Amino acid sequence: MNQDITKSINACAAHYGEHAEQMKSYLLNGQAQAYKMNNRGPIKFDESGALAKDILAAYQQCGFYIFENVLSEAELDDVKADLAQMRSTFSAEPYGKTTADGKPALGADNIAPSLIWSKSLGDPLGGTAIANGRHQVKLFEPTAAKGSPEYAPFVLLGSLQFSEACLRIYGHPQLLRVAECINGADFAPFHECLFIKDPGVGAAVSWHQDGDTHWNSQHFDDGIHGFNFMAQVYGSTAVNGVWVLPGSHKTGKIDIKNLIEASGSERIEGLVPLLCGPGDVVICNRQLLHGSFANTCFEPRVTVNFGFHRRSSVLGVMGAGMHSEAQEYTEALIDERSKVIGYAIDARQQKYPDETPYQYQPFIDKGVQYTWDQHAKKDIKDYNLRDLSI
Repeated sequence: MNQDITKSINACAAHYGEHAEQMKSYLLNGQAQAYKMNNRGPIKFDESGALAKDILAAYQQCGFYIFENVLSEAELDDVKADLAQMRSTFSAEPYGKTTADGKPALGADNIAPSLIWSKSLGDPLGGTAIANGRHQVKLFEPTAAKGSPEYAPFVLLGSLQFSEACLRIYGHPQLLRVAECINGADFAPFHECLFIKDPGVGAAVSWHQDGDTHWNSQHFDDGIHGFNFMAQVYGSTAVNGVWVLPGSHKTGKIDIKNLIEASGSERIEGLVPLLCGPGDVVICNRQLLHGSFANTCFEPRVTVNFGFHRRSSVLGVMGAGMHSEAQEYTEALIDERSKVIGYAIDARQQKYPDETPYQYQPFIDKGVQYTWDQHAKKDIKDYNLRDLSI
């Protein structure tokens, strides 16, 4: 994957006024460094079923790995079709209850939050107390072009209840095997969403680390807060994609303000962009310092985001209160939240009957199985109220 985005880089840099050349150099530099890294390729397992040693070593060293060509063109087309259908039911105004033609908007009758909006090219999280204040600084907010909407869709929470295409990706057998290899056969679910960064309006996400609960734990290590998969529908570039600081998952909680001061600007030294083609899936450690600039380019980015934890990281733990209300994560709650894994596996099997489905060990141990049907669709409404947020 080596996409020419010169026009987008120039367009992005132009927003930065007297710092345009510095921004252009930063984007080009980061892009070049990212391509030099040896942490991308197809998903591979060894004869015992373990994740290939070179992949595991690269992931552990860098904190991320880009699995190439995981999703087929047909799967991506299904996501695009679902997204088009969902967009037709977005509210006419941010957080409204009805569409432009007066019909109930997507998520209007849900208890859990669903569609999050942002000011076009804004940074809605940076420098706020949202998510326990983990977004310590606000990134530069470019001025959107004349005629752009004042607000744009940003994140769709609880996405699996709104898109069967996303649900089937969640049940992808190779990705679930990767989750088992990283977090153990009894891995637990975390949180799912769709990141929507439309050209010319998509919001920035200020630099942050996702973990919250275990920074001071006596059992702290570089995987205790789990990881996210980031499946790319259109691909991601240096302009619209996530940037990460390789190896920062090992360092503990970072003072981001100090990093910015040391770098002389929000363009933190050492960050690289996650450069992906359509169908690539990134595995990204949640402790990795990361974020993204506002999407001032011409390419869209839609990321199917979903993560997993070690069971030991969540069982008996008081949640962080970021993706759901703070509560103790009991075995019963984890079992209830894990139902969506079962539904996803069956939904995928129904769509791809020739594919060998993943076998989730906790279901085997308890002798349970799940069927994706009309009852299941009702059962997962507001499932994200039980996100396991640490």
